[in-house]
Amino acid sequence: MDDHSVPPLFSGNFAFFFDLDGTLAEIKPHPDQVFVPSEILERLAQLAEMNNGALALISGRSMDELDKLASPYRFPLAGVHGAERRDINGETHAVSLPSEIVEPLERALRAGMAPLTGTELEAKGMAFALHYRQAPHQEAAIFALAREMAKTWPQLSLQPGKCVVELKPAGINKGAAIEAFLQESPFAGRKPVFVGDDLTDEHGFEVANALSGVSIKVGAGDTRAKWRLGSVNDVHQWLKRITDHQQQEQNALTNRRDGYESLSRSI
Repeated sequence: MDDHSVPPLFSGNFAFFFDLDGTLAEIKPHPDQVFVPSEILERLAQLAEMNNGALALISGRSMDELDKLASPYRFPLAGVHGAERRDINGETHAVSLPSEIVEPLERALRAGMAPLTGTELEAKGMAFALHYRQAPHQEAAIFALAREMAKTWPQLSLQPGKCVVELKPAGINKGAAIEAFLQESPFAGRKPVFVGDDLTDEHGFEVANALSGVSIKVGAGDTRAKWRLGSVNDVHQWLKRITDHQQQEQNALTNRRDGYESLSRSI
């Protein structure tokens, strides 16, 4: 695949799914520093409106975090890689770790990470993220700890990402979240378009490919995605082109319809 390939502008029956960090928003040293530019949020809302609401954010972040980052808009969401999901009607679907696992797992993780200076544990309730962005030299130790936890509790699966390893319920991934959305209105019957940047997005690319949709990788690296955008800024420019293109098509359709109605009245 050409690393500089650019996805086409879309006309048709599509459902749009976007990762957030590294896709809609630049990655920052700390997750709390991340933001989505207001113009891009407006474009997302415009794209959702033009596609009957068939747009969702799919992220490793919690839904609470996603709502704050997307404010004032309220999109369908899949948080924690799909362990929690909110549909177009506001109904929440959640998968959680058994309660008897959560406390001992968190204790073991905090004990294991305590000597790993620069690392940070993020407890998400139904998953745990082991961050080492501030201490990349701790990568091997973090992976060893995560593998040990997954071996101790086989209900867990290990999900690597950019300077993070997550422990989450087995069988949960972004591809499964996209498939769940596609079973529901307004996503049902549409081809998925999924844009993501990380290893955690590869399951989503697989689903998009299998359903004759569009898979878009942001940045460098091996991927199953069929298309590529170079950076977050490229995603923003592409999103602007798509919304402008679809708006022009809708305006042309409206003008033709008004012309036909005017002709009918004159006849």
